[in-house]
Amino acid sequence: MTVDVILPLCIGLVFSAAAMTALWRVQRRTGNAGIVDVAWAGLVGGLGVFFAAWPAGIAWLRGLAAVMIAVWSLRLTAYLYRRVVGHPEEGRYADLRRRWGPDASRKFFQFFLFQAVAACVFATPILAIARSSAPPPWWCVALAVVVWGVGIVGVSLADWQLARFKLRPEAKGRTCRDGLWRYSRHPNYFFEWVHWNSYVPLAVASAYWWAPVFVACGLLYLLLFVTGIPPAEAQSLASRGDDYRDYQRTTNSFFPWLPRAES
Repeated sequence: MTVDVILPLCIGLVFSAAAMTALWRVQRRTGNAGIVDVAWAGLVGGLGVFFAAWPAGIAWLRGLAAVMIAVWSLRLTAYLYRRVVGHPEEGRYADLRRRWGPDASRKFFQFFLFQAVAACVFATPILAIARSSAPPPWWCVALAVVVWGVGIVGVSLADWQLARFKLRPEAKGRTCRDGLWRYSRHPNYFFEWVHWNSYVPLAVASAYWWAPVFVACGLLYLLLFVTGIPPAEAQSLASRGDDYRDYQRTTNSFFPWLPRAES
């Protein structure tokens, strides 16, 4: 790795750790650890733009990557801010707080620092693209923009459809089956993953092409088996019971597909 890769990574990691430490102190006062999600989305975008602005590589390619990650970050940060700030702590963090008991403060500090590292990792696709020594083929650029657009539009639509469903009086204890939610139980996760695949074709000419591949594959694993679908499904089963079990029987978990007939 060259100094144009190592130095911005080190600066980004120090900044992320400082920001997450400050926000950990905020959550100690407010009792709402959900702020870590808002900060993570903002940090990934900020770090991505910072990596792209570092004076090395192909200017137009750096600019394109910066715009792509900035739009993604602004949308997600705003969405999470509206959901977290001024609202009670989300169930998953409240459960952790209860489970950790008197050790919660220390463990949340470790968790916040881990998210600082994760933000740097998720910004590395932009660093890889920005350090390309040659431009990617035109069709790779076109493919990247199309995949990025599908991901951003898809996740925005899924979030909007779910929010609109929750406003209905009859939504309490029921599962959203509107729009994209008819074809996948987690279309927001799916299209989020689609978005991260858009950086792969932009990095084909980079020595660090493996960074966006690693992030896309790692995110898929986390969504399917660790932090995404498993806890979300457990919470949905606890709150919606048989209605959600029926939904599981008829609807694909992640990849969208036509709903199955109820047996």
